[in-house]
Amino acid sequence: MTKSANQTKDKILEAANALFYRDGVRATGVDAIAARAGITKRSLYYHFRSKDDLVEAYLISRDEPNLAAFRRWFGLPDCCLEDRIAGLFEGLKRATRHPDWRGCGFLRTAGELANMPGHPAVRAAARHKQAIESWLAGEFSAAGVAEADALARRMLLLIDGAFSAMLVHHDTDYIDAAAAAARDLCAMAQAKG
Repeated sequence: MTKSANQTKDKILEAANALFYRDGVRATGVDAIAARAGITKRSLYYHFRSKDDLVEAYLISRDEPNLAAFRRWFGLPDCCLEDRIAGLFEGLKRATRHPDWRGCGFLRTAGELANMPGHPAVRAAARHKQAIESWLAGEFSAAGVAEADALARRMLLLIDGAFSAMLVHHDTDYIDAAAAAARDLCAMAQAKG
């Protein structure tokens, strides 16, 4: 693909990211994405065979930046595990305070497409959540937690539960409660190991 074609594809993804995240994937048409990207609909379909492919690409483009934020929030390895997990939830809390925050794009998209479990975007959302769980399991294992996989799954449930509660209540006390539960789980897991 030429540099110009790559730039066009990047413009389309940038527009899709903004509109899909703000308005949802079902409410956003390809005409709006093409207009925001400053291209024709034909050009959009040259780069993405279908809207479904574009929705999948939208989530894939969010995967690594989200994982990088989680790693950054989790903090330095020389801190105790409870403080590191608290840092992760503090980062989530800061993110939810941003005026443009609309929830977890992966959860929202999977929710919009719940009646289509084989949709490529639903699979991309599942891969992202699995990547977070695997990354956490690796961090917990490195910290000496004996049941790292089980703890990682519980943390993912707390994270996604906090995201869901924030969408409904817009109250960061839910993230604080999830963080307290996460710290307790870390302390219990380390006491076992």
